[in-house]
Amino acid sequence: MICSYTALLMLCVISVPCTIEAQAYGADTSGQLQYAYVKTNGVAVWQASWEGEYPRNRGVNVIIVDRSACTLQEWRNFDTHRDLGAAGKLRDYLQGLSDGTVLVGVSCDEASYGLDAAEATLSSLGADVSDVGYRGAFVFVAEKGDPSQTVLDKELTEAAANARQPKITVSFPGA
Repeated sequence: MICSYTALLMLCVISVPCTIEAQAYGADTSGQLQYAYVKTNGVAVWQASWEGEYPRNRGVNVIIVDRSACTLQEWRNFDTHRDLGAAGKLRDYLQGLSDGTVLVGVSCDEASYGLDAAEATLSSLGADVSDVGYRGAFVFVAEKGDPSQTVLDKELTEAAANARQPKITVSFPGA
C-alpha cells in the first residue's frame, strides 16, 4: 500500500501486482487441437482454439490490459490472412494507443500473410515478427512507448509452432 499525506487528507492506493500469461498457435494441417489464451492473475480473460470449443480468431489479436485492475479492458481481432486491409487497421490502431498502454499480441491460425503494413509498427513496440512465416506463431506483451520492456516469443514455421506453441509469462507491479 502506498500512502501520501496532504494537509487535510490521507490518500492510500493499493497496488495489485499483475501477471499476464499468454499463448499463441499456428494452424495445424493434421487437425491437432490447439489453444491460445490470455490470462491475467491466473484467470482466462480471452481464449481461442484450432479445432476446439473456442472461436479461431484467425490473425492478430490485441488485448489491452487495464494496468490498475489487471483485467481485460479491450480486445480486437485483425484477420490479416483474409482481410487485405487488416494490417493497415492494426497499424493505425496500435499507433493510436497512448504511451503506457499495456497490450498483449496473440497470433492464431495464420497471421503472417498480409501483415506487411503493420510490421514496422509491431517492431517499434519491440515485437519484430517480420521473420514469422506461414502458420508460424507469435505472442508478446508490450508497454506502448517502451519497447525495451517487450517480451516476445515466436516460432517461425508451421512445424515449429505445432511442436512448441509460443508462450510467455510477465509480471509487473500494478498501477
